[in-house]
Amino acid sequence: MMDHIATTPFGRRPLSLAMVASQVAAKARPPNTTVHKWQIFRAICEGKAAIGVSDRSLAVLNALLTFHPETALTSDDDLIVFPSNAQLALRAHGMPPTTLRRHLAALVDCGLVIRRDSPNGKRYARKGQGGAIETAFGFDLTPLVARAAEFERLAEEVQAERRALALARERITLYRRDVAKMIAVGLEEDVPADWRGYHAAYLGLVSRIPRTATRLELEPLAEKLGCLVDEIRKVLENHVETQNPDANESQSGCHIQNSNPNPLESEPGFPGSQGAAVEPQPETPRTPQRSFPLGMVLEACPDIVDYARHGISSWRDFMATAGLVRSALGISPSAWDDARSVLGEEDAAVMVAAILQRGEAIKSPGGYLRSLTEKARGGAFSLGPVLMALLRSKLGSERKRA
Repeated sequence: MMDHIATTPFGRRPLSLAMVASQVAAKARPPNTTVHKWQIFRAICEGKAAIGVSDRSLAVLNALLTFHPETALTSDDDLIVFPSNAQLALRAHGMPPTTLRRHLAALVDCGLVIRRDSPNGKRYARKGQGGAIETAFGFDLTPLVARAAEFERLAEEVQAERRALALARERITLYRRDVAKMIAVGLEEDVPADWRGYHAAYLGLVSRIPRTATRLELEPLAEKLGCLVDEIRKVLENHVETQNPDANESQSGCHIQNSNPNPLESEPGFPGSQGAAVEPQPETPRTPQRSFPLGMVLEACPDIVDYARHGISSWRDFMATAGLVRSALGISPSAWDDARSVLGEEDAAVMVAAILQRGEAIKSPGGYLRSLTEKARGGAFSLGPVLMALLRSKLGSERKRA
């Protein structure tokens, strides 16, 4: 084994305690230890945040490893590689010299490699009799062997954190779907409960989910959403248990009697709507003015899809879902009927979807819809700017995430 006499950097580069600590760790490496250089490299890539190394620095480390001829790194071998900066830059995908030197210094500071500088700062090896290398100056890869167990532990911690984060996101996605679907079925089946309060609680929790969230931020929200799911599920289960078959038959017959091909002519959940369902009939022959395609509306207002029991594939599905959403938002039947008579069935449904999409930005959805209806009655309201604003907001959010 070669005797490493170079312990301080060449020229004006200072010696730091971190460099001394790396050299101490290299000397204290366990004997007869062998690691796979690419496996340990992958472990370092996994734990790069904890180690404090960047992607570009890892690219340089990858290039350094290619100059070691063996795949196995053994603690009893000499692990010094001595490529020139020109050769190293080529294997680092043409990295500029100044950038290369900066990332080499970062690898040294992180304790991933040890700099063994020659008297003149050049990297080379001196061979003795028989061609064996007696002395080499360059970068010592021994810390990769000495700290292999540490790097593997950091990689396992990162993987465990990633799994926990994915699990928290998965739970939140499932809970969001459960809450939206259960609120929709509760409104559709006229289950007595504070659905507006449940919907407000749901929006309050969902609005607190950050775009780039950590596990510590998501897990408390997942717990609260889970409690909300349990509470709503108990309401539905209690309703099913307390209903008797005669009541079911009576309710089912009433529903069939008042059913209509137009799903919004009669809205469940409000006793006064049964008589009012006859009023919109004179507007049945009216040809709807579809200024905006359904795909564009769903692109601008995607949240309404959560409330659809079987998805939204047509305007009929969209308008039926909007009828449920307006109940969840607390919009009164009179405000809803007035909006449909002035705006039309489809535009009124689109406006409800837009109100849902804006969430807590609208404090009084019913009052807001009445205000827009009055403007539309006087010809001072157009739905186009509302959809365009929602599309621009969505595009801006996607660009920030990118």
